[in-house]
Amino acid sequence: MAKEIKAKLKLQIPGGGATPAPPVGSALGQYGVNIMDFVQAFNNDTSSRQGEIVPVEITIYEDNSFSYTTKTAPASYLIKKAIGLNSGSPEPHKEKVANITTPQLETIAEAKMEDLNANDLAAAVKIIAGTARSMGVTVDGEEIDVAASNEAAENRVSEEPVSDEPASEAGEPAETVPAEGGAEEN
Repeated sequence: MAKEIKAKLKLQIPGGGATPAPPVGSALGQYGVNIMDFVQAFNNDTSSRQGEIVPVEITIYEDNSFSYTTKTAPASYLIKKAIGLNSGSPEPHKEKVANITTPQLETIAEAKMEDLNANDLAAAVKIIAGTARSMGVTVDGEEIDVAASNEAAENRVSEEPVSDEPASEAGEPAETVPAEGGAEEN
């Protein structure tokens, strides 16, 4: 019989650098897990990934034992590492901070393929490219046409059906009442 699961947690911890301090200690301590057992096991498993952010999924069982699986680093971390960037743009559609090439995207996509929801490398590259664009990084020097994007969004909003009847608070058409006391009598 399989153990009953008490909780599942997802954390991002520096490789080989887990400590019993928050966020690890506070996340695991509330479930009664021996924090030092996790810290030692995690640090041993990820010692080759020093300095890299390592996402980890921890499953905690009813008997306070645990198991965990590590994932590949977040796409944003890998993009920043590939192009030597400290951080993404605070306004990604207005201010571009760097450029990334398709071969760099392919390398990142190959590394993350097992963690992505993609059937082939081309789809994985598109996912990673989307992450890069959301960070203010252009792909192969292509600028995003912000004006065209805004215009398309405005067109979508104006195409939504608009009702001529005023709506009540519940979202249903409000009852109309004659304006000058011309109520009908039965």
